[in-house]
This record gives sequence, C-alpha cells and structure tokens, in this order.
Amino acid sequence: MSKAAAKSAYAQAGVDIDVKMSAVGSIKQMVAATKTANVLGNIGAFGGLFKTPAGKDQILVASADGVGTKLKVAALMNKHDTVGQDIVNHCVNDILVQGAKPLFFMDYIGTAKVNPAVFKSVVSGLCKACKENHMALLGGETAEMPGLYPVGEYDLVGTIVGSVEKKSLITGKSIRAGDVIIGLHSGGLQTNGYSLARKVIFDHCQLSWKDKLPGTNQTFGEALLAVHKSFLKPVTALLAKKVKINGMAHITGGGFADNIPRVLPKCVNAEIDRSSWKVPTIFNFIQNQGRVDRDEMYRVFNMGIGYVIIVPKKDLAQAEKVLRANRQPYSVVGVIRKGVGVVTYKN
Repeated sequence: MSKAAAKSAYAQAGVDIDVKMSAVGSIKQMVAATKTANVLGNIGAFGGLFKTPAGKDQILVASADGVGTKLKVAALMNKHDTVGQDIVNHCVNDILVQGAKPLFFMDYIGTAKVNPAVFKSVVSGLCKACKENHMALLGGETAEMPGLYPVGEYDLVGTIVGSVEKKSLITGKSIRAGDVIIGLHSGGLQTNGYSLARKVIFDHCQLSWKDKLPGTNQTFGEALLAVHKSFLKPVTALLAKKVKINGMAHITGGGFADNIPRVLPKCVNAEIDRSSWKVPTIFNFIQNQGRVDRDEMYRVFNMGIGYVIIVPKKDLAQAEKVLRANRQPYSVVGVIRKGVGVVTYKN
C-alpha cells in the first residue's frame, strides 16, 4: 500500500495528519515569542528543554488543570481566543499560592478533528497569557480522536512548572488568629461552575448567549467568557514591598469552604463576611433564577472573589496601599479566628 493510500484511509477514518501538522506549523511563530532566557531548543522536539533555576534551595512547583465546560460556551459563541488565557492564568494562580513564579507551560488539546482556525485561536490565547505572566509555552500535545470527542468540540488542559526559594515558600503554617483575609476580585466565574450556570441560563431560562444579562451592558456570553484573571502581578508587588503573607488560596471549584482550609492550620478558622463585597450580577442571576441555595452558590462559585491573601493585621495598611497602586480591586473579606481548620460565614 502506498503512503498516499494509507494517509487517505486514515483521513477517511477522521484523522488528517497533514491538516494537523499544518495547524501546528502555523502557530510556531506565536509560541516562539513566549521564549524566555532559560528555554533551550525549539518547538517540535519530543520534549521541551528548560534550564533549571540556579541555587540548591530552589523548589520546583507544578500543577495541572483544565478549562472544563466553559469550552461549551466558547463553542456556542465560536470564540476561542480567551479559553487559552483562562487555563494559563488558572494554573499560574494555583502555584502562586505557594509563592512560586511560573517558568513554563505545556498544553493538551484533544478533539475529534483539528479545526485549524479554532486551534490557532486557542493557542493565541495561550501565548498571550504566557507572555503576560513572563513564562514560556514550552510545548504540548494536540490529539485527534474521532469517536472520543463530539464533533466540533475539544478539550483543553494545561500543566505549569514554576519555582520558589525554599525560604520563600508559603504554606499557611504561619497563619494565626487575628490575621486579616484580603479578597482579590475576580472577573467572573473564572473556570468553575459552568455546568450549573449553563443549565440555569440556557436550559431553565431558555436564554441565548446573545441576550443581555439584566442590569448590565453585557451579554450572557460576554459575562460567561470573562477571562480568568492572573493575580501574579499584585501578589508579586506585595512580596516585593515586604508585606508578610501568611497564606493564600485560589478560589476555584469548592469555593471558600473547600479551598481556604487547604492552607489553614487545624487550630484556626477563616471567618468570611459575605456582606463585605458586592457580588457580581451574574451570580445573583444564577442563584435567583435557578433557586440555588446560598451556601451551595458559595461552594460552586467564587462569588466575585477569585483569590484570598492572609496577612497579619499590622501589615494590612501596607497591603492595601500596594494593591491600590497596582490597580487591583480588592475587599477585606474576613478574619482568622481560633478554631478547627474550617471556613465559617458571617452574614
């Protein structure tokens, strides 16, 4: 059998290698623009190469995550340039909790059939966020698997590696009663709760992504696709100004109740005052129209607080000054009290 015939048979089965390789070739220039000083080699090798950080006390920190069913909204709107930013920023925040700065990122895109335009759009978002977070997009995998993924859809997963000096590692062990909890405002749902959000908005309310979210100038599509923010810049600024950070948490799936206890000592509780910030309209709409219990809302969604930073009370004024200087919207959302390592709510 000739190569042409074998290739044609594979294409007829749903996988066109030439289309995929052409798509990969089209993004090489974008990916190359994310290179940092420690990147060795070019995209296309079997493995990406990166020089390890100098110093025996450097710790590598790694994490992996996905965008979830936010991809369904991107497919509905045929807008794919923001989900790449979402996964990069999500992963940056996950390692930032421990004080780590990102070094490089790797992605996985799985689909029934590569759509070159969609693929390029997704990667453009990955590259944009990698550059904004000062790290390299070191490589990735694009897999065509007809029959496993629905036609016209794809999955997007990312892995990040960063580093932190051992002496600068933030674990939460130093959190004490009397510390203050600062909440950094999110831009929306981030990358969590989309199965419930879609069910309420599109199924229960029978609305379109083009419909306006009542009380705003946004469509539902725009509100749902709002980019998951990276909090690298404001946190880096706090550390540079010697603000003592005792602990941090990225508010993702599980909300306050499941994420803050991941860094709490067992001798304290985090008391969150739910009246201390204005909950964005999209969350109120989902809660009211879906008749969702308030406590469940605060476990499924971030409710407008994407990241929390726990500082000693004496450092609060300096922390607020730094956050204002960096134009980072925030609210003082709670305090640490003696307890058993859980989150409690006030109001």
